Amino acid sequence: MNLSLAILVVILGTTCGGAFAELESKVKTAVFLSPKFELGPGSVANKYDYGIDFPKGHIALKSFNAEVVDESGNPVPLHETYLHHWVVARYYEPKHVTTQTRYDGHRLLRPSGHIVVRNSGTCQRDELGQYYGLGSETRGTATDVPDPFGIVVGDPAEIPEGYEEKWLLNIHAIDTRGVVDKLGCTECRCELYNVTEDENGKAIRSDYKGGLHCCYDETQCKLREGFHGPKRSLYLRYTVKWVDWDKFIVPVKIYILDVTDTVKITDDSSGDIVDHNCLIEYNVESCSSGEKECLDVKRTSFPMQKGGYVIYGVAHQHSGGTGSTLYGKDGRVICSSIPTYGKGKDAGNEENYIVGMSTCYPKAGSVKINNGETLTLVSNYSSSDGHTGVMGLFYLLVAEQLPHQDFRHSTRSSFFTNINSLFS
Repeated sequence: MNLSLAILVVILGTTCGGAFAELESKVKTAVFLSPKFELGPGSVANKYDYGIDFPKGHIALKSFNAEVVDESGNPVPLHETYLHHWVVARYYEPKHVTTQTRYDGHRLLRPSGHIVVRNSGTCQRDELGQYYGLGSETRGTATDVPDPFGIVVGDPAEIPEGYEEKWLLNIHAIDTRGVVDKLGCTECRCELYNVTEDENGKAIRSDYKGGLHCCYDETQCKLREGFHGPKRSLYLRYTVKWVDWDKFIVPVKIYILDVTDTVKITDDSSGDIVDHNCLIEYNVESCSSGEKECLDVKRTSFPMQKGGYVIYGVAHQHSGGTGSTLYGKDGRVICSSIPTYGKGKDAGNEENYIVGMSTCYPKAGSVKINNGETLTLVSNYSSSDGHTGVMGLFYLLVAEQLPHQDFRHSTRSSFFTNINSLFS
């Protein structure tokens, strides 16, 4: 290797590698508490908190982790307070406007003038538009975004004039102390909640056995006769990691996929129109006694209009789940995510609860989804017993370009012009 070429290799390596190392060293961390919510034995909280504490500015999010804690900051185990889900969503709010910060029940973000900023997922409007969200698995599931990638938010160029970026937190928790059937309460079986109407006052269908329509805010799951227990004040403690924006960060897009999604494709003069219908939840029927393998397999297929390189993937399932896999058009595995069940009583290791989901971190550039590629999502549940209100979601982070592509295209003219003198 001649001297000029050696110098070029050193410069390239130092510029790229040094930038990534510097990015890692600039990670900031903040720990926040949600507004307080209260639960008594068997009760349900489903709160929507607007304008929560959150990092500000033009940043790239690197991780978001959360857990339920009591007033002393002690982690609360799932067998006492079941975390059905927490969700974090992004929106724009007009400046100098004072709005109510907490809503009870299933309240969509529709105050006058507010603009919801959805992820890039395929589901229809108002469904699964969040940036982050997990359930019982939250303590044991990695959410880190590898360098040099990041979920970019707070870009002043994207925020409409007169607005500011804010964040919403939805917490759905069920207190199962003293209930007659812990699993039944966490699966929101309607017979245990003694409800005939949903949160909007609409009659619940007779064939609807369980799910979100039966365990809404301030409902009550059936307690053992004579059981009494104190009301508790609880919080969601969430930890956010981020870096300030710079040119070396490679943005990723969030896609949340749903195994209940049914797709209708119609022809239009401008091309195909794809309509999605994500139902969010579904039931698993118990298998017959004669079946050798009691496994419920649910699948759906849909086109990904915009592809890219998969950077991260993880599934979300409920108790009874045995794993979920996302396949490409040719049958290749894009990501497979398997649950971990707890084996004890301590928070983070609760027996019979999903306490973690395995994640996918493919080598950058090794897993690509093509534009328009048809994907197949499969969600598996044990059907030894029936289950109600289960979910089969899949969360993907996708980059439209790779770090070396960004480096080559954004710096080629200036950088290589400057080093031409090395070879003259």
